[in-house]
Amino acid sequence: MTPQRAATRTRPRPWRGVIEEYRDWLPVDASTPVVTLAEGGTPLVHSEALSQTTGCEVYLKFEGANPTGSFKDRGMTLAISKAIEAGARVVVCASTGNTSASAAAYAAKAGIVCAVLVPAGKVAAGKMAQTLVHGARLLEVDGNFDAALEVARVLAERYPAVLVNSVNPYRLQGQKTAAFEICDALGRAPDYHLTPVGNAGNIASHWMGYAEYAAAGAIERSPVLFGFQAAGAAPIVEGHPVANPSTIATAIRIGNPASWELAEKAAAESGGQILSVTDRDILAAYRRVAREGLFAELASSASVAGLLRISSEGRLETHATVVCVLTGHGLKEPDWAIAGAGTPPRLPVDADAVAAALGL
Repeated sequence: MTPQRAATRTRPRPWRGVIEEYRDWLPVDASTPVVTLAEGGTPLVHSEALSQTTGCEVYLKFEGANPTGSFKDRGMTLAISKAIEAGARVVVCASTGNTSASAAAYAAKAGIVCAVLVPAGKVAAGKMAQTLVHGARLLEVDGNFDAALEVARVLAERYPAVLVNSVNPYRLQGQKTAAFEICDALGRAPDYHLTPVGNAGNIASHWMGYAEYAAAGAIERSPVLFGFQAAGAAPIVEGHPVANPSTIATAIRIGNPASWELAEKAAAESGGQILSVTDRDILAAYRRVAREGLFAELASSASVAGLLRISSEGRLETHATVVCVLTGHGLKEPDWAIAGAGTPPRLPVDADAVAAALGL
């Protein structure tokens, strides 16, 4: 094709961010100031290896491709936009890392102050770096995430600051767009939708999205939803808050999820369940996904660990379409990747020596 003919072709419209792409499905109007970093539009990648293992058609929704590297951006664009619409000049959140990185970035884009409360010594360096570089006011709390969230709640109640954790209803409204994108990409809803569960906003918001599409006739039926907590931080599975949650998957190290009831309702209404997976299984899934070319953070891999669990238990129909949500990028906590790789050999400046080391 000649340059002249190429120039006359219809150019694809660039992705505009979840508010503009799904405006008719979100609580915004013409007066809402849209604060966006062009979030959403993340890849839905077919996994040949997992499909072969499970006998299903498995897709990985890679939310690590969002601007700050996690699904949090979907909800944050809406939460910050609505905060600006209401006249807010300060937002606050508690975080294990991803929420703080997202809130800091969108607050910076909006030109407002972001205060972040994190559990002392419990946030991965990559996420801490993001929060700091975007100019947030970072404060460490002597307690776990649940304690930090309680302080953030009280702060927002007593002072002129808007809370942007997932208890903010606009966060879930934005996060539901992941379900829309999955259906739009597949041309229908998957048969099963699997996601990690920490503060539990994702499974609740995804069910909201599927239910709205189904009610509008955009899909024939909604999928069965399974959520997966880490075994050492599984309050929903155990049926009571966990005072000292423990797991290598820091993003879901939460003992009293803010969206607990909504998550249970989503799983039950879809015909699914919230289950737990071990740290050993999460780490194995993390490495397995990386071998397919997707670098997801440990917590993300709970969905794949869960897939392998329910597949081995015979809970999946053969040839069913399954989507596993990978919630964040592996660069947020690279220590596990580096530690698992070992020390590379040190060689002389000699091509033959390198060839020998490679077995060539």
